[in-house]
Amino acid sequence: MSSTLVSTAAEERPLWRTYLAFVGPMVLANMLQSMSGTINNVFVGQMLGTQALAAVSGLFPIVFFFIALVIGIGAGASVLIGQAWGAREYHKVKAIGGTALAVALVLGALVALFGGTFTRAMLHALGTPPDIEPLALGYARVMMFTMPGLLVFIVYTQLMRGVGDTVTPLYALLLSTAASCAITPVLIRGWFGFPELGVVGAAAAGFVSFAAVLVFLCWFMLRKKHPLAPDREMLRALRIDPKILRLVVRIGLPTGVQMIVVSLAEIAILSLVNRFGSDATAAYGAVNQVVNYVQFPALSIGITASILGAQAIGAGHTDRLGDITRTGLKITLVVTGGLVLLGYLFSRHLIALFITSQPVIELAQTLLHVMLWGMLLFGLSTVVGGVMRSSGAVLVPTAISIFCVAGLEVPAAWLLGNHMGINGVWMAYPIAFAGMLVLQSAYYRLVWRKQEIRRLV
Repeated sequence: MSSTLVSTAAEERPLWRTYLAFVGPMVLANMLQSMSGTINNVFVGQMLGTQALAAVSGLFPIVFFFIALVIGIGAGASVLIGQAWGAREYHKVKAIGGTALAVALVLGALVALFGGTFTRAMLHALGTPPDIEPLALGYARVMMFTMPGLLVFIVYTQLMRGVGDTVTPLYALLLSTAASCAITPVLIRGWFGFPELGVVGAAAAGFVSFAAVLVFLCWFMLRKKHPLAPDREMLRALRIDPKILRLVVRIGLPTGVQMIVVSLAEIAILSLVNRFGSDATAAYGAVNQVVNYVQFPALSIGITASILGAQAIGAGHTDRLGDITRTGLKITLVVTGGLVLLGYLFSRHLIALFITSQPVIELAQTLLHVMLWGMLLFGLSTVVGGVMRSSGAVLVPTAISIFCVAGLEVPAAWLLGNHMGINGVWMAYPIAFAGMLVLQSAYYRLVWRKQEIRRLV
């Protein structure tokens, strides 16, 4: 069994070291995952121009929407796996993993069918500017047909984190990023005898990269005898067990609904951004790429809090949940706060990686300055919510998040955008994150800490 997995010995070392041992590879993996998309955007922006970058950026909310469909499944399954792993009930780990992967496969096939069929209608619904629609359509169709592989990979990495393994996803993403770096410019320009695909080449390169990742994962996990390796026992478990699915849905559905609401909010905000023209759309894409490098580490710390909490509950150590929360908050202040500071110091250089037009660079830099600091608030609220979710308490934390996104972020974006222009749209993000932190913390202190915490499996 891999030495990277959280074990009893980990409980004997300081909690912050356990956190960092878990968070470090996960942050690197998430950054590599983001880097793969960043590299595509750099190549597209530098080699094909601002309109091509806007076409790629305009698809982001749609992709995020479909990813949200499986994130809930993976989140629910990872909590159950964490509790089963903490209780040393390894047969349940396989059963839970098999059900989650089977659901991901079914959803992936449906996404490819639906997304590939209604691509043009989705772009029209977003209000995609007419001057970039032909580019966006070709790119979007390829992305939709390749979504099954991406969705299965996302769920698989979530399951691995349930048993404390954050290193295997890191290896896989190293391979994916390297493949993306090598293949994307080749397919965009048609070098070495390959067809010149333009912006579609970026999507095709992504498909090749994730196909290589899935093949690598299967081989590597079998070789290392990973507890979630696709061996005979795991393949036998690759079916939808109704009893397990009900538990997964009970925990994961609220998270999935939350992610869908977040994605719908992004679609609404992108529609507002699109009203300001393709330059604003390109700026939106560039800012999202930079913010991802702050948001993903913050999410990783929250996921770590959730998994460590689930394992502590499974092992019968609910008394450690308070320490897990406090340590997660301190690490968020240091890590996320440091990344926010770096983002401000090097904002112009970061934006210039994606955009060559000076007016668009100025616009994107201003937008980044408006919303970047809110990522720290987002990270703190993610830790608090993650610990509560480790016990299966998902309804109220999810309802709080949905309220802050749908009831604060979108209305604020519309209202401030009408009065202050594009800068007002971006101010909606820190407003929503501040509300989320205040409400999640209040529920944690006043209600959740007073409840009895029990195992779910």
